[in-house]
Amino acid sequence: MDATATAKIPCAFTQMPDPRRNNARHKLMDILTIALFAVTCGADGWAAVAEYGRAKFSWLATFLELPHGIPSHDTFGDVFAKLQPEAFEHCFMQWMKKMVQLSGGKLVAIDGKSLRRSFEHGWDKSGMAHMVSAFVASNRMVFAQVKTEGKGKELSAIEQLLKLLDLNGAVVTIDALGCQKHIAQDILDAGGQYLLQVKDNQPALHQKLQVVFAEARLERFIGWEHDYFTQSDGDHGRIETRRLWVCWDRSLLGELAQQWPGIKSLVLVERTREVNGQTSVELSYYISSLDRRTRAKRLTQYVRGHWSVENNLHWQLDVSFREDERRIRKGHGAENFSRLCRIALNLLKSEPTAKVGVAIKRQKCGWDNDYLLKVVNA
Repeated sequence: MDATATAKIPCAFTQMPDPRRNNARHKLMDILTIALFAVTCGADGWAAVAEYGRAKFSWLATFLELPHGIPSHDTFGDVFAKLQPEAFEHCFMQWMKKMVQLSGGKLVAIDGKSLRRSFEHGWDKSGMAHMVSAFVASNRMVFAQVKTEGKGKELSAIEQLLKLLDLNGAVVTIDALGCQKHIAQDILDAGGQYLLQVKDNQPALHQKLQVVFAEARLERFIGWEHDYFTQSDGDHGRIETRRLWVCWDRSLLGELAQQWPGIKSLVLVERTREVNGQTSVELSYYISSLDRRTRAKRLTQYVRGHWSVENNLHWQLDVSFREDERRIRKGHGAENFSRLCRIALNLLKSEPTAKVGVAIKRQKCGWDNDYLLKVVNA
């Protein structure tokens, strides 16, 4: 095997257990390598993966064994349908730990996404795959992901994801679904801090925060132990102003403060939007284990950073990787193909020399083998 062509990522998956019998015609590492390369270059299904392999056979043969040539698209589909997602995720995380350091208060945003066409039959979408990802905002990379048992059951996936992570000083943000006492404790147990949005699924806490901040605003926060930050931006006729207040007196919650592990701060965010002369105001409430050392400006960055998962992960998977159009349904195939896409997206974002978007980087990988190896070895 040509050492210059050996990719770090396939090497990271050498411990992946082969789900097939011992008489398999194609090497598992060959299958994994071809699939990863093909997806990075733009393949959006197993037929495209196999076609990529055939088109690049002469080059791939210089560093892969390929004892029986390029596997068929059925072989790719069968192997990834049987490949255990837990083993795949373990290898993925081991690689990510070498690329991303979570210490120093880095933001880890946890959020879910449906693979919208991964159901078996049009009249029954209950089998649609749903993925929950941990997204590191500073690196714009997926750190880990797990599949849920269905829409509305993301909480169990969040619990599973937190058990996998060594957060080591990171700050975890989750939307209102994850605002649960045991989730807060899981984050603390993993070495992290939390910033959790509070909505009506925690009615007593939500109502108490509304009352506390309504009183504080009436008194203009005079005498309140707090900090404040505001910022505005706008384009295309839209102006948005965000104001954030943080109070560090947990006793304002009364008995509720004893029920939430590690709680040290209460947060209010006011968003005012002006669009074509129309103004709307939205109030959002949060609780956090961060103490007074984390000021309002930093908390604003965390709140905004949580929603970066929509633009930097979900949107790119939909637009650049056409994830919502993919019809892979067999076994673990949808989940494992999704994981290939997230690995490819991480790699493409890590390569800094091409000053173009993800979609064009994928095309460039397909055109230029040397650039593909640069991406995979980023």
